[in-house]
Amino acid sequence: MSKDRVSRRQFLSYTLTGVGGFMAAGILMPMVRFAVDPVLKAEAAGEFVATKQKVADLTNEPVRVDFTYKQKDAWYESDVTESAWVYKDDAGKIVALSPVCKHLGCTVNWNSDKEHPEQFFCPCHYGRYTKDGTNVPGTPPLAPLDVYPYKEKDGYLYLGKAKPRKEA
Repeated sequence: MSKDRVSRRQFLSYTLTGVGGFMAAGILMPMVRFAVDPVLKAEAAGEFVATKQKVADLTNEPVRVDFTYKQKDAWYESDVTESAWVYKDDAGKIVALSPVCKHLGCTVNWNSDKEHPEQFFCPCHYGRYTKDGTNVPGTPPLAPLDVYPYKEKDGYLYLGKAKPRKEA
């Protein structure tokens, strides 16, 4: 034990410094975590969602592919189901188009208009798109259908988040 005694003033000074430091740490830790936590989380924007569609089964005829993923909104987590029109073009490349019309957000269907076969048709305002998703001039949509990025894994199709077409 030390021969020098601690005065009351030194004891209070040490105690208040320790308590103040502890309180400051308690206040600063949530702020530091709030600032650092998003950096440490894995980014979800680049994720691909598995579908039940086998790539080998795709032909040049568009088929509707439904897929489900989990969406977290604050503390509420829900299952979201989306669709895509998927086919292989003449070069054998996979094309995955969003079924959402660019006019007012209705759902387009493949080959459902008897007057205009082999096109995507929006029944809401008679919007039409060619097979590659390009909007037909003179119809309500002013932009082509969005495109899903895709990848193949273990023979199945995986789709990312739909993106607007760059060539339009």
